[in-house]
Amino acid sequence: MATIARNRLPDQEREKLRATWETAPGVYGWFATVDHKQIGIRYLVTSIVFLLIGGVEALVMRVQLAQPGMKLLAPEQYDQLFSLHGVTMIFLYALPVLSGFSNYLWPLMLGSRDMAFPRVNALSYWLYLLSGVFLYVGVPLGQAPNGGWFNYVPYTSREYDPGINIDIYALGLIFLGISTAVGSANFVVTLLRTRAPGMSINRMPILVWGTVTASAANLLAVPSVSLACLMLWLDRSFGAHFFEVSGHGQPLLWQHLFWAFGHPWVYALVLPAMGIVSDALPVFCRRPLVGYTAVALATVTTMVIGFGVWVHHMFATGLPAMAISFFSAASIIIAIPSAIAVFSWLATIWTGQPVFRTPFLFFAGFVILFVIGGVSGFMTASAALDWQLTDTYFVVAHLHYVLLGINLFPVVGGIYYWFPKMTGRMMGERLGRWSFWTMFIGFNIAFFPMHVVGLEGMPRRVYTYPADLGLGGWNLLISVGAFLFAAGILLFLVNLVLSLSRGAPAGPNPWDAPTLEWATSSPPPPHNFDIIPIVASRHPLWEDRLEEVEERSQLDRGYLLDVGRETIGTTPMDAEPNVILRMPGDSLLPLGLALCVTLLFLGLLAHAWVIAGLGLAGALGVLVAWLAPAPPVEAQKARIYA
Repeated sequence: MATIARNRLPDQEREKLRATWETAPGVYGWFATVDHKQIGIRYLVTSIVFLLIGGVEALVMRVQLAQPGMKLLAPEQYDQLFSLHGVTMIFLYALPVLSGFSNYLWPLMLGSRDMAFPRVNALSYWLYLLSGVFLYVGVPLGQAPNGGWFNYVPYTSREYDPGINIDIYALGLIFLGISTAVGSANFVVTLLRTRAPGMSINRMPILVWGTVTASAANLLAVPSVSLACLMLWLDRSFGAHFFEVSGHGQPLLWQHLFWAFGHPWVYALVLPAMGIVSDALPVFCRRPLVGYTAVALATVTTMVIGFGVWVHHMFATGLPAMAISFFSAASIIIAIPSAIAVFSWLATIWTGQPVFRTPFLFFAGFVILFVIGGVSGFMTASAALDWQLTDTYFVVAHLHYVLLGINLFPVVGGIYYWFPKMTGRMMGERLGRWSFWTMFIGFNIAFFPMHVVGLEGMPRRVYTYPADLGLGGWNLLISVGAFLFAAGILLFLVNLVLSLSRGAPAGPNPWDAPTLEWATSSPPPPHNFDIIPIVASRHPLWEDRLEEVEERSQLDRGYLLDVGRETIGTTPMDAEPNVILRMPGDSLLPLGLALCVTLLFLGLLAHAWVIAGLGLAGALGVLVAWLAPAPPVEAQKARIYA
């Protein structure tokens, strides 16, 4: 029977909840867990490993490009390294690391005990991990993807690239797209159904707005690139001629399908990171975010307009002037909602009382990089200028400011900020400051001069360049900056490892933050909340000092759901409780399904149809077991405490 707790739970009740929600010990529990906190940490760790792999690939390329005529890499080796670097950083690091934050934090921020679909959550992680391994399966064979992360046809058709390189890319992105799609659907349903009572949509943290906007966009955008990759694989494997001119195909169709996905994807990599800043920066300014409603609306508006700017990447392809004019205007207009967020952050700092701790430094650095990357993007929105800058290092500079700087600095700042919540320990402040300044200076030395070499005519996507361009000095400076930036990341990782064992104890709310995740212990218990809280404002832990509302959030009163794994279900808009949701326990089904899907894609890659059939049959069998109805349980009723 679900009852109402009026004060903090007795130890006996708390231990009952802990035992109900705790992951099983040992190897079984490690593979079978559906705990969103463990899955979130796995996303973070795995994506950071991919970040390091992609970073090493970048450093090797920067050695090759440090001076004209270098011969560290052969052209084909450079093409593979270049392609793997792009695929790794854009697909295997940038979005999954944000999924790690959201997986860990969403139920805590929303006052819930887990995501809406815990087993789907675990499935999304296993698919992500195995698809990442799949994309690297050709490396030992010297057959890694070699068509760039953009993979333009006809260069990637069987005629010009006969190995399995492009097949790995095409099938790998479809594989990864399944993970992205199921994870995104889980985020959307979690938002709609599992918020704490009283957490209406105008009381949600901005990180939630950013992630749900990105997730909804992924559900619309990922099918575009998955379809393009399927069509390319069919072209290469069976002569389907979707992109082959000889078969009346259209090579330009690839660019339309890819960028119809690619530009919304850029914002999916940025909006959750902006949400991290919007939620954490005000904590160090000792005041709420200025313009919450405007920032939330700007978040959604950015993504809506983002679906109408993909031709921004295709101005030099000979499209009609009317189409170019429309997409140029849309690319300029999209700067407006981004500017709203920038002015909101600046106003929050200006009107607050900033505390210059390490997370604040990373968030402030992000604002600077955001402006630089935004301005260079705004410049290329002009078709006339874009024609001059296309395929130069100016675009590379913009790309790295947007996809690396604007993503990585909030991520590192977010790790410093939520590390105490995840581990119960603080990260080192002195080493944190050293890591920030090394990263910030190194990043700008590495990538800002790329604007200059681009304007000087340095082409992108080349493995070497002639000395008579006169760009050897600039490229050497860029390479030095890249290694300095890498040293800053290394300092951050050293701080991370040392803090795990030596960090000062954190306590439940070391930053004096206002949101619900800081109302739990550090680290949180397996069930997150002893009692499902009832929310009355955007800042439940700051209500007494802000006095924005007369009503007060109830953190020690609420719904005690202790009959098995249960959480409360609420209405989508106003978060009024209307159902008790029963949640599944540990399960090997997500891992089993992911392994079967892996077998299917390996069979497709090798054209081993028996193996592919076994993988498909296994996946269908696991799905049947997954969808089997659970044993019936007695209906529970929750009494509302008045």
